[in-house]
Amino acid sequence: MLKEFRDFLFRGNVIDLAVAVVIGTAFVAIITAISNGIINPLLAVIGGPGDIGLGFRLVADKPATFVQVGPIITAVINFLLIAAVLFFVLVLPAARLKKRFRPDDTTLTDSEVLIQIRDLLAEGQTSSGGRHEF
Repeated sequence: MLKEFRDFLFRGNVIDLAVAVVIGTAFVAIITAISNGIINPLLAVIGGPGDIGLGFRLVADKPATFVQVGPIITAVINFLLIAAVLFFVLVLPAARLKKRFRPDDTTLTDSEVLIQIRDLLAEGQTSSGGRHEF
């Protein structure tokens, strides 16, 4: 039962899915920051209050047109940090464990498969006297 659980965890799909969900959540934060920092102020050109933090004004007399750059930079930094932590804490160790527990997992390239097919066909021709019956 423990072996089945280990195989389930290191199949790759579970870890890839977990990484995708966490990175997706961090990406949502970036999109939210872009929306709050750029799109909302662009819409606020029509009217509205508020200008604090790192950024710039689109219209000098309207504080509501302040484009907030700070939340965007923070979200990007958070995303990069989350991605780095996930890579070094989950993906890299999982890949090493997968390699350790499945060292015989070899995949053939297309040319290696074609070479094996050619060799098998050549063996078939010599053993049947050059005649093939289908």
